[in-house]
Amino acid sequence: MGQVVGVYLADSAGRPMRSVESAVAVAGQGLLGDRYQAGTGEWSYDRKMYDDVTLIAVEALAAADAQHAVQLAAGASRRNVETRGVDLDALVGVRFRVGEVELRGERPCEPCRYLDAVTGQPAKTALQGRGGLRATVLRGGQLRVGDRVVVNPAQPAAQLDVTGR
Repeated sequence: MGQVVGVYLADSAGRPMRSVESAVAVAGQGLLGDRYQAGTGEWSYDRKMYDDVTLIAVEALAAADAQHAVQLAAGASRRNVETRGVDLDALVGVRFRVGEVELRGERPCEPCRYLDAVTGQPAKTALQGRGGLRATVLRGGQLRVGDRVVVNPAQPAAQLDVTGR
């Protein structure tokens, strides 16, 4: 059973991520107050390039530091949610809950050169193959630091649309 250890939002592209205790997730849109939900993110012009919420494991951040000396402070990975004890790669194509929010893992969230530019470090190389997960919000609600991450095996994610039907 994994847990959320950080929640982060940025107002627009390139703006610093700010730590919050909770955020409102909206089905098919993302987190209220975040750049992608507002349509002001770096990739907002191309819906195929992003999903509602991004997650990364703090274990991946520790490995980036240990193996590449790339230190990414809380939120510096530009992901919305930091987790501990979750195999995010195993959630691709899977329906899962974070607290009261229901998500579907869509695809890995591979790092890009933009992350190098905003961090001033070779983060793309350090996070290659462990950049996190992109997910769609199926059922909204409050997403909080401390929430558990729970896989819901009741219904395969492929059978759901963004409204959770």
